[in-house]
Amino acid sequence: MIPARYAATRFPAKLMQMLGDKTVILHTYNNTVATHLFDEVMVVTDSEIIFNEIINNGGKAVMSIAEHESGSDRIAEAIADMQVDIVVNVQGDEPFVQKEPLEKLLEVFTDANVQVASLMQVLTEEKFIADPNYVKVAVDKNMNALMFSRSPIPYHRDKTITPVYYEHIGVYAFRKQALLNFTAWPITPLEAAEKIECLRYLENGIPLKMVVTEYMGVEIDTPEDLVRAAALL
Repeated sequence: MIPARYAATRFPAKLMQMLGDKTVILHTYNNTVATHLFDEVMVVTDSEIIFNEIINNGGKAVMSIAEHESGSDRIAEAIADMQVDIVVNVQGDEPFVQKEPLEKLLEVFTDANVQVASLMQVLTEEKFIADPNYVKVAVDKNMNALMFSRSPIPYHRDKTITPVYYEHIGVYAFRKQALLNFTAWPITPLEAAEKIECLRYLENGIPLKMVVTEYMGVEIDTPEDLVRAAALL
């Protein structure tokens, strides 16, 4: 499922921006389908413009009925009556979706204890570590998330060591019931402060299994990201 809002706060209409010869959202949809990992791929949107973009290019899309705070809420509405086991949330602004990271993400669900999982990659450039548009994640020894933040975590106090910084990539996988539970909970304090939806799981005691992946390309959050994406393309 690919949640897709038209009125993004930081970069309105970013999903309908042209990247090469296709829009950002169409790249994301086509590349997700091309992984051949899923029984079904569809865009879930509040926008007729995005809905028509997908449908008119031979894809599958569904319009949201209610107003939603997050992509997870949007997806939960769409899958509530579907017979599904695992739901993967690929953000609409991830045009460089690849098969291998998603395959690794799905593999962790062979462990029946895993309810929610997500991707991360190593961050090395100081400007990105300090950038609040890049969400950082700290993990324990079992690769479960301890905290997500727009601030650099860990804080580099001891200059004799070199900490590893991970960027959270906005690709999630859920068991259906875990996602439905998420939408039934109110927004939590850390989630509200950071504007990072997966903190709601941690604040309700649900572990997030994190999967390290190689570079996932460029996530489109700002006009500058679109320029970087065009160069990568």
